[in-house]
Amino acid sequence: MSLTLVVFAGFYEAARHAEHYADALGQALHGKLVLLHVNRASLFDPYLVVGERYRQAELATETDTTAALHRQAAALRSPATVVVTTDLLPAIAHDLATGYEPALFVLSQPDAEHPAASVVADCAELLRAGQHALLAVPLATPAAKAPRRILLAADREAFALAPAALALRELLALPGTELLVAHVSAGVEDDAGCAAALRAVQDSGLLAGLPIPELRGYNQDDYAEGVLDAVRNTQADLVVVFARQRSYLSEVFHSSVTARLLTDCPVPILVLPTTLATVPAAGPEVSATVVQSATSVLQGLSPAY
Repeated sequence: MSLTLVVFAGFYEAARHAEHYADALGQALHGKLVLLHVNRASLFDPYLVVGERYRQAELATETDTTAALHRQAAALRSPATVVVTTDLLPAIAHDLATGYEPALFVLSQPDAEHPAASVVADCAELLRAGQHALLAVPLATPAAKAPRRILLAADREAFALAPAALALRELLALPGTELLVAHVSAGVEDDAGCAAALRAVQDSGLLAGLPIPELRGYNQDDYAEGVLDAVRNTQADLVVVFARQRSYLSEVFHSSVTARLLTDCPVPILVLPTTLATVPAAGPEVSATVVQSATSVLQGLSPAY
């Protein structure tokens, strides 16, 4: 199935720029677009208390908005449809992701000076927490062509890609695309960690059939700043990061790193959901205790999302 890009649509410059960028990706990947318009993002349905008729009343005021979005959709080069709803809820995000599978959510980069900044930031956080593939597009990004120099920010911890993420492999396989893997270490030059990061990406299946990427290491105590250093140094035009499922305390830290990259990265950032990788069974000459101990040490050393 072809990829569907679900774009958070609107009439201000940042939202329209994200639409045009998604349109260029849709053309390159032979995909289609869904222009999604929401007024809010919420973990809970606000109309469960006041009643469904109030939701319908709000939707009734969106008639002109819907018509204008249909005109925008008709002007795009990729096939596009329009979906209008009041609130982006976890259930609605899930329904969109499964109904248009495989789906990539595209939105403008959260910007404090933009009128809809809080809505965009709330939508990004809801999608990240829901383990959906997400692409944030800065306003300064050229929108006429697909990215050609892609940086994958990885650590030494093994991971498996969620099904929605594997569909994005087509983007990395576009003709003329250069791939680089960046590993950020704190306080030391960790060559072994760099090699393990490349191995983790290869073992995920994301690079199957593709040339082995160039590998670079960056020494930076602040992990997010290390990734931004890599972006500037490599002159990448797209960054890929991997969102992991973690414990609560670890999730608090790593979600803040991802949130910072979503707002500060000067180029589009693609957040791919992952699942836990299967740890290979130990051979008869290696005890389970040794394997568990080594795994614990490696995980403790790895700065990750």
